[in-house]
Amino acid sequence: MALILLTSGLFFTLDCPFLVQHLSVCIPAVGGALLLFVLLTLLRTSFSDPGILPRATPDEAAQVEKQMDAPGSASGRPPPRTLEVVVHQQVVKLKYCFTCRMFRPPRTSHCSLCDNCVERFDHHCPWVGNCVGKRNYRFFYAFIVYLSLLTAFILGCAAAHLALPSSEFSFTPSSTAVELLVCFFSLWSILGLTGFHTYLLASNRTTNEDIKGSWSGRRGEGVANPYSHQNVVLNCCTTLCGPMPPSLIDRRGFLPQDEGVQTSVLSSSGRPSVAPASPPASPPASPP
Repeated sequence: MALILLTSGLFFTLDCPFLVQHLSVCIPAVGGALLLFVLLTLLRTSFSDPGILPRATPDEAAQVEKQMDAPGSASGRPPPRTLEVVVHQQVVKLKYCFTCRMFRPPRTSHCSLCDNCVERFDHHCPWVGNCVGKRNYRFFYAFIVYLSLLTAFILGCAAAHLALPSSEFSFTPSSTAVELLVCFFSLWSILGLTGFHTYLLASNRTTNEDIKGSWSGRRGEGVANPYSHQNVVLNCCTTLCGPMPPSLIDRRGFLPQDEGVQTSVLSSSGRPSVAPASPPASPPASPP
């Protein structure tokens, strides 16, 4: 956010007055529209639910583990780690998540940073501070596309500013040169990321599946992507233009009491202290 706003601020402050006078009055409007789209898609990606799946309740988890455990076994061993299902005539293995205590649906993965299972998990993006998954992938793709256009636009305008002769704004060439270098080196990585996700869209894959080679044939003969429609346009439309699935997060619900959860309380002196849940998973923490 800081890099985008700083570079755009230099563009509107140093380049736009000169380019409006010598080229066109539409340049600030185009740059402002691209910047607005970049910020909107960035914020939408950051603050959207990527497709987090609620964790299984204790009763649901106990029922699944009871069904998957060996009959009459009293060892208390965990259930099998995988379960095979058929998706479009292709065998897909579902892994058991010991954190969420459920078998993860197809294309779902557990994010170690968010500590949640995310549907159609693509990757955890540190630049947007959120996972990219089923519910916000379209906004993430729009963000990197608009960011590529904005960076290329500012790069072209900065180059035009330096190329056009002028006796005005004598203090701007050095700042414009810095702006030009930032956009030039940023553009390659942004365009590469956009091209990579365009390839993923066209083949209806995720970054997680591409890295693991889930459908590349490296895990045996006859392995094919069961989610691909064998049509580039249809694959793109399915991901970008399909109906938005509802969020499964109960934002108004109460957090269930769980072992190891510690609740902050106020002591009689008004100082915060920590009371362990019952039964305590660890010794109670001392008050700060």
